[in-house]
Amino acid sequence: MKLSFSIFIFCCMHFIGISQKNFIDQPYIQTSATYDTLVVPNKISIAITLNEADNKNKKSVEALEKEMLAVFKKLNINIEKDLFLSDISSNYKYYFLKGQNIIKTKDYTLIVRDAQTVGAVLYNLEQIGIAHVKIEKTEFEHEDALILTLKSKAIEKAQQTAATIAATLHQKIGKAIFIEVERNNHVFSQNKAMTFSVSETIDLAAFTPPPIFDFEKIKFSAIVTVNFILE
Repeated sequence: MKLSFSIFIFCCMHFIGISQKNFIDQPYIQTSATYDTLVVPNKISIAITLNEADNKNKKSVEALEKEMLAVFKKLNINIEKDLFLSDISSNYKYYFLKGQNIIKTKDYTLIVRDAQTVGAVLYNLEQIGIAHVKIEKTEFEHEDALILTLKSKAIEKAQQTAATIAATLHQKIGKAIFIEVERNNHVFSQNKAMTFSVSETIDLAAFTPPPIFDFEKIKFSAIVTVNFILE
């Protein structure tokens, strides 16, 4: 009984060893491929600060907020979906000036989808006396789906490269036996040129809305390494 059990163990170990050896020793070709693209940002975050001390007509924060919301309504911006208080723990922040006056401020983040709307927001907020407005960051809203597509394209590219090389040797490739995808597969380009504040000293009489501009595109890339069996 002990002898039979030992033989069974040996046979199993021998079988596993052969399988592993065949997997390692079989001929294969390894190729790496990169697939990338540039996309226009479709999620732009704008930081807005309402400050009683900075507006020309010394309007209250409440008055500035009311006019700001009217501007957004005019621009067909969905304030329930795209406007957020930056400090959710408190509606207002208070500052002391020269130990006498208490100045109230309120911070918002607005999300818009294109550069034209950004220009309209900057212009219209300046006209009602809101000076502290800046573009915080630009993003692509459908990042996950795009990266998945790029990975698929990169694998296809790796397969084509492997097939071409194998054909040169009068061989062909079989199934993939190993696939590695790099984790760091996207790069966000910071748009420093478009991060600016609207000046409070601007001459509104001579001011015209910003020209239609576009943001620096964001680069996404996928890098894969694939091993194909050589047949």
